[in-house]
Amino acid sequence: MEAITEVHVSEPGLVVVDVAAADDETAFAFHAALQARWATTGVERTTRDPGQSGVRLRCYLDLRQPLAGPGGTAGP
Repeated sequence: MEAITEVHVSEPGLVVVDVAAADDETAFAFHAALQARWATTGVERTTRDPGQSGVRLRCYLDLRQPLAGPGGTAGP
């Protein structure tokens, strides 16, 4: 994975999330759960480290932008 740069966490509320999971399905399910709650970057693929089991996925979240929940209100 690429290094986390200062711009990724330049303000409070910006988060870099590195996910390690057993398989693609699990990693994408976790990302979907994050994406349902906060503004996140999209992800198209996972990565695999040679000689390591499982997959990795990185996404970026903006906790300052909660998505609207049921009824148009921001989630908890």
